[in-house]
Amino acid sequence: MSETKKAPLTLQDIKDAQVRIKPYVNRTPLLREEDMDEALGCHVYLKPEMLQVTGAFKARGAFNKVLSLTEEERQRGIIFSSSGNHAAACAYVGKMFGIKAYAVMPKDTPKEKIRNCEKRGGTVILWERDYQARVKKVADEIKEHGYTLVHGFDDYTVMAGQGTIGLEILEDEPKIKTVVVPIGGGGLISGISTAIKETDPSIRVVGVQAAASCGYYLSRLNGRPTRMTSQPTLADGIECSYPTENPYPIVDKYVDEIVIVGEKEIAEAVTLIGQRAHLVAEPTSSVVVAALLAKKIVVSPEEKVACVLTSGNYDIDLIGKFYKGEEVEGVD
Repeated sequence: MSETKKAPLTLQDIKDAQVRIKPYVNRTPLLREEDMDEALGCHVYLKPEMLQVTGAFKARGAFNKVLSLTEEERQRGIIFSSSGNHAAACAYVGKMFGIKAYAVMPKDTPKEKIRNCEKRGGTVILWERDYQARVKKVADEIKEHGYTLVHGFDDYTVMAGQGTIGLEILEDEPKIKTVVVPIGGGGLISGISTAIKETDPSIRVVGVQAAASCGYYLSRLNGRPTRMTSQPTLADGIECSYPTENPYPIVDKYVDEIVIVGEKEIAEAVTLIGQRAHLVAEPTSSVVVAALLAKKIVVSPEEKVACVLTSGNYDIDLIGKFYKGEEVEGVD
């Protein structure tokens, strides 16, 4: 009789991650936002990960990965490719544990994002914008120096850290009926959907992508991984032209629906969250509210719906333009 193979990501992995990272991350609240009920057509709950350390959910996965490394791996240092929240999180974790952290970032990364990584102790390696070119650069650096890769979404240990968000939602509101999550690379929703579905399969999990860059949405339509040419989007943190190998099967198994939203819908959601919930949510976060606001997800007035707001690290002047109703580049 053959041995039963362990699933690559399990509920127990996520529970273990919750214990492991508890001393280092914020347990963000699940906010009941009655002022948004009428606009979104349901009982609205917001999970504000902009209140997380470094201002984004990425710290959860970064801590879980680094805390799982051997002492030898830590001494060699960590490397990652990111132009935003993942870079800041990894640099922060590295500094906390005295681990050298190297970020491969696009040459055209805004200076503020570079400074955000460097001030947390990260060493920035500027490289080409093309994602595959940066993947190769990371691989070359690992080969030469022996660094450990901390991938932003294609790593099961990172996914388990992100999945702790799902556990917290269920602990705070066991009667939640639907959980709405942004999809970029797929690591976040892989972790959350595993936590949700392996606890209560009746809870619906809905993923949201920007229409301009929606590799998972097209893959769901076609029934197989599908590549697209992405266009610029306000929700730059969830650009996705193609689903990667590790998250895709989990998303395919556990995510009930995947919907897309347009640029104007995203902009309207940023404003609504600011006005009604008094939270500064970047456009990437706001796609979940945009999907409900635009009626892309069917909900009922009494349905308890949790929206995961992933982050709030965005140019404050641009956020102000959303609030004032001014035109923002990228809105069609």
